[in-house]
Amino acid sequence: MESTTNGQAGRTPSHEEILKAVDAKDHELRELARTIHAHPELSFHEYQAQGWLTNILEQAGFAVEKGIAGLETSFRAVWEGKPGGPTIALLAEYDALPAIGHACGHNLICTASVGAAMALKEAVPDLPGRIVILGTPAEEEGGGKIIMCEHGVFDGVDAVMMVHPQSKTMVLRGGLACVDATFTFHGKQAHAASSPEKGISALDAMINAFVAINSVRQFVTSDVRIHGIITKGGDAPNVVPELCEAVFILRAQTVVGLAEVRNKVYRAVRAAAEGMGATVDIAEGLIYAERNTNKTLAALFQSNLEQLGLEVHEPPAQGGIGSSDIGNVSQITAAIHPYIRLGDASTHTPEFARLAGAEEGMVEMNYAAKALALTTYDLLTDPVALKEVRTEFEQWQAQRNGGHPNE
Repeated sequence: MESTTNGQAGRTPSHEEILKAVDAKDHELRELARTIHAHPELSFHEYQAQGWLTNILEQAGFAVEKGIAGLETSFRAVWEGKPGGPTIALLAEYDALPAIGHACGHNLICTASVGAAMALKEAVPDLPGRIVILGTPAEEEGGGKIIMCEHGVFDGVDAVMMVHPQSKTMVLRGGLACVDATFTFHGKQAHAASSPEKGISALDAMINAFVAINSVRQFVTSDVRIHGIITKGGDAPNVVPELCEAVFILRAQTVVGLAEVRNKVYRAVRAAAEGMGATVDIAEGLIYAERNTNKTLAALFQSNLEQLGLEVHEPPAQGGIGSSDIGNVSQITAAIHPYIRLGDASTHTPEFARLAGAEEGMVEMNYAAKALALTTYDLLTDPVALKEVRTEFEQWQAQRNGGHPNE
């Protein structure tokens, strides 16, 4: 990675002050990022991370509210400058993955957002508008932002940003709509040797469901992704299993396309169960919407990345896309979810987890905090830039709603 001092010539005095403010907090932010990295917490259980993040924000003079939207480990921290300006939200994710910890770099995401907000408050105390840091739990499993959307947390927010570590620096990478589904098959227990005819195998019903789902794959569009695991396959080989369970994730380009995929898969699963004389319960998680990246805001962010000396790449033409609950936020207000390079490792791997706590991660976090701070400053101080961002979002919203932007 390039030096954090590259590309800073030619900036306005306020930009220079912001960059210096981020660097002045670098040691403190590194300690915070590494502490969260060393204490990974799963979705909806991020109590320590919430405490560490809110403590540093309270000490910096932000008004903090914990447990918003009915989520114990969420928070909202607000700083208000001059009245009358826009409201810009920076998102903080801090949940980890089972077994491999912070292999998605959420310890860097939350610290960068917090660092950007604190640096702005300190460097430019007379900014017009509000800076809001939203602690959003359970991105990995549970969709905390979706719940926060449903509770109106993002209503009245003019723009939303966060930065994710990745193997490539990008500002326009999208995200698929997705939903997780748990299939619980119910059969009838019997001795598999002495009286198998009295049993109904929930396991065979589930295996047939996997085969049926694989057949469905031939008849979906190329954007669709279907992947699942068996979480319960029986208790003993000489007992006909009466209860088995599988968990799948279904993805498609849009929520509309996802609805068709869900219908096809669920029909196949029910038929597989019925064919064995078993029954199946289908439990859905929250639906993650596709990502509506605000291109105007992304271009503004890219300009700041490039002035920091980073090379920005185009996203893959095909594939290379996951899902995130930022998609649901992007349906409500202007939003971006850019990425900054963190080595060659792929997310959700032990190697990526190592990088997220190493020097490479700390450098990425510094870049992310600077780019977030500069872009937030631009939105708060340039009414023309903000209007262009909002106009793009409102035009997209009107097109989606058939000409009615506020629906």
